[in-house]
Amino acid sequence: MRQKPTVIAREIVASSRLFRVEEIQLRFSNGAERTYERLVGRGTGHGAVMIVAMADDEHVLLVEEYCGGTSEYELSLPKGLIEPDEDVLDAANRELQEEAGFGARKLEHLTELSLSPGYMSQKIQVVLARDLYPQSLPGDEPEPLRVDMVSLRELSALIQHPQFSEGRALAALYLVRDLLEQRGELAR
Repeated sequence: MRQKPTVIAREIVASSRLFRVEEIQLRFSNGAERTYERLVGRGTGHGAVMIVAMADDEHVLLVEEYCGGTSEYELSLPKGLIEPDEDVLDAANRELQEEAGFGARKLEHLTELSLSPGYMSQKIQVVLARDLYPQSLPGDEPEPLRVDMVSLRELSALIQHPQFSEGRALAALYLVRDLLEQRGELAR
């Protein structure tokens, strides 16, 4: 295992309501020094969750919501922040109810993904949700989200959809498809 670089200095150099930009001066084991910048989230740092919610043995729920980063309505998996004193599975079930109008009787934590580890510190927990039932909770979205479905067997077509571009969601969908195929649980 490689030795991590030594932190010489760190400083918040810019800040907004949602993010801070941290500048980190590092010294590597070979003596080279570099300055890195990274986005660090504001708030309590409890993390986030993304839910692959199975409507049946083959289809996954997607939600359509406005995304400020792309200035477009995008399709993606339900996701959101983990509240203080909330575990990953409880957060997943709450977010699923808030965003898609379903609860899940079976929840399984699969993995943790990062978006861009070269300059962002945020990570998201991926949860598989099954045995869904209608159940809504009020969420913090400014408008109701449209719920759609995609077949795990048609992911290559989803990549071509003009409203679907989130890499983490695509990775989570492929992960679940492969996992369910390995388990012999994906509908034929």
